[in-house]
Amino acid sequence: MATMADVARHAGVTKQTVSNVLNGKAVVRQETRQKVLAAIEELGYRPNLIARGLSMGKTSSLAVLVPTIANPFYSEVVEEVESILEEHQQNLILCTTHDDRQRAHRQLQILVDKQIDGILLAADRHIEQEIPYLVEIGMHIPIIICCWESKPYPDAFSAVDIDYHHAGQLAGQHLLDLGHRDRIAIVFESPAHQSRLEGFRSALLSRGIELSPALTIATAESTYRSGYQAAQQLFSGNIVPSAIFATTDWMALGVMDAARDAGLRIPKDLSLVGFDDVEQAAYTHPPLTTIAIPKREMAREMTEMLLRRIAQGTPQPRLVMLLRSQVMVRNSTAAPCSSSKCNRAYDV
Repeated sequence: MATMADVARHAGVTKQTVSNVLNGKAVVRQETRQKVLAAIEELGYRPNLIARGLSMGKTSSLAVLVPTIANPFYSEVVEEVESILEEHQQNLILCTTHDDRQRAHRQLQILVDKQIDGILLAADRHIEQEIPYLVEIGMHIPIIICCWESKPYPDAFSAVDIDYHHAGQLAGQHLLDLGHRDRIAIVFESPAHQSRLEGFRSALLSRGIELSPALTIATAESTYRSGYQAAQQLFSGNIVPSAIFATTDWMALGVMDAARDAGLRIPKDLSLVGFDDVEQAAYTHPPLTTIAIPKREMAREMTEMLLRRIAQGTPQPRLVMLLRSQVMVRNSTAAPCSSSKCNRAYDV
């Protein structure tokens, strides 16, 4: 097994130069750096990360704490974070809260015990109740938060997040631009997606349209099942919607199947907009129009921000970065049907 001394001899440099290249603690000329990297590749050298971590007072491990990876949104974010950390020779520890406060607290305790170098933290309804404990942890371990939608950002932490209010507006504006007016519905997780709801409502109000309470369905979670059940409730009412905005793609998939089971054609009878632009959204039948949030950009920005905080080693000014979304128009939305055959399964 190759050693650092072997790499140094092969590259014609000192061991300290090899160490500087690996740790990034000193400026090394690009030509010398390339020689060292080439020697590492040729010899198959793998640094002893444990020993290096002990000497630097670091573990070279960062944690990502998310509610679940069953939702493709979080899976895509975690994969991007892992790719970035690999570029920086850092390890990833993945933890899920399962929307359970006790589990979240235990996971945080485990990360503290492991002397993790930093934490990327996605909000859920229970992790937000752990703010006092997070503040205590944050005195020793850098924490960057994201997906903190339902409450104001805690003063103690920097954040990289999405402008959810603007994203909700985009969904409303898209449906209005298509010509939908008085039968626009929304299916949203409450209270987590309040900003999306408020943005959507504000877009309608800008055109003088009130969002009907009968077409505003709150769910307790963002799942396929909750979307399906919410759509069933809408389709059984006195007003059958011409368009639905589901505040996650996962719920939109449930709405889509419920519409199909009810005999409604998408988009001829019903336009449908999702939110997230998970990979599956492009392959539904029909492909789902969705609010594409910059998940990978968010993952990269927050990971690099955390790495900078760790490298600087001292408390830094709080920073909140909000990223903007765009409408990914596909085949699940169209102008409202004016034919007598619209909503053929119902008497409207």
